[in-house]
Amino acid sequence: MSTIPPPVEQPGHHEGGVTDAENSIELKEIAGLSQGQIVRKRFFRHRGALISMVVLAFIIVLAFTSVGVAFGSWKSGGWWPYTWNIAVAIENGGRPTLSLFPFSIGNHPFGQDEIGRDIFAVVMRGTQQSLMIMVIVGAIATFIGTVIGAISGYYRGWTDSVLMRFTDIIITIPVIVIGAVLGRRFGISGAPVLAIILGLVLWTGLARLVRGEFLSLREREFVDAARVAGARDRRIIFRHILPNAIGVIIVNSTLLMAAAILIETGLSFLGYGVQAPDTSLGKIISENQVAFSTRPWLFWWPGLFIIAIALCINFIGDGLRDAFDPRQRRMPTDKALSRATFVTEKSA
Repeated sequence: MSTIPPPVEQPGHHEGGVTDAENSIELKEIAGLSQGQIVRKRFFRHRGALISMVVLAFIIVLAFTSVGVAFGSWKSGGWWPYTWNIAVAIENGGRPTLSLFPFSIGNHPFGQDEIGRDIFAVVMRGTQQSLMIMVIVGAIATFIGTVIGAISGYYRGWTDSVLMRFTDIIITIPVIVIGAVLGRRFGISGAPVLAIILGLVLWTGLARLVRGEFLSLREREFVDAARVAGARDRRIIFRHILPNAIGVIIVNSTLLMAAAILIETGLSFLGYGVQAPDTSLGKIISENQVAFSTRPWLFWWPGLFIIAIALCINFIGDGLRDAFDPRQRRMPTDKALSRATFVTEKSA
């Protein structure tokens, strides 16, 4: 009885649509590099992510150096002559003094509100608060979501059932309702308290994703090898499984941060976010909504910074997703492809 030999795997067919030349180029680019170096190289090839990093860094430096930083009664000075809580004499009818042709900044490039506050200073302070909320929410939600998802996915059984039912309960409560109720109560304490409240309810999506990753990774051979070697559960989770799930965690953390700044904007616009005497980008829009038809520049600048920050975070997350995804390939140029094809045919 004859047996049919297994099909021979032909070169160039390891992955659909990928040729030997493309495989050769890809292998040469990552030869001798560690996983971290490969991720960095792929990330730095993403132009949108790099441009977004530069823009976001510029916004952060501009916001925190221009009007200084204030925590309670302590305040550091900035290079901008005006502050966000002091009104001065109205110039140019409150209209922006910024001019592009010919280029001129003037005393109040973003204009002034009806009481004479400099809008540039107000927007910079609002940007500080929104960025602070974004970072705190991202850190808290990422930590809680990762811990709950990792424990649930690794131990399974009743642990998984209890943690996932608790997660389901948090999911059923609308975030905007929790933020409105607690933000109204604690928003006067400042942006950090509001950020902590939002971080305690925005971790559910990440927890489910991390759980799914752990359910898959815990069945892999390297985990079985670690168990046979006598590794404890804590070491397996933090040294073997978590590094392999870090891509999903980082990418979704950036999405959480982008969502956090939009949620804070919505809450502040409705009057449930950051309370006076402090401010945020959403609160600036809320305070000046009645002047939309007469002083539209009061909306342009805070809206522009909200959009810029959210887009930068999303583009950075997109670049991280491509960097951590091993299936992502960069299409080689025709010259590189023809050279690799010639080398492959010559060696054959």
